[in-house]
Amino acid sequence: MAGWSFLTNHARVLVCIANDPGVRLRDVAAKVGITERSAFSIVTDLVQAGYVIKDKQGRRNRYRIQGDLRLPEAVGGERTIGEIVALLIDTQGARAARPPDRGTASQRKPVTRARRSSGS
Repeated sequence: MAGWSFLTNHARVLVCIANDPGVRLRDVAAKVGITERSAFSIVTDLVQAGYVIKDKQGRRNRYRIQGDLRLPEAVGGERTIGEIVALLIDTQGARAARPPDRGTASQRKPVTRARRSSGS
């Protein structure tokens, strides 16, 4: 199933920006698996649509997501971009930070492992 993804490259770029507002396009491209030129094009799309504001700080760009804007799609259009980004970031962080729920300590059964014999 490596041929497709639930998230578009635009959504994945937006998540990269949300995680690091000072991210470089080269790093966005590497994380998303696209070319720098594609990353530039996607960021330009997001800026032109008003979802991202690009601020020049010295030689670098910093990005701000306009989280209060609504999604343009008919499905999910009642949600804001900020709600969607928060959901994606929280999901990623929660997956990395929390182990799977296996019940409380009193509900857990002791794990027994079979010993391997050292016979020849």
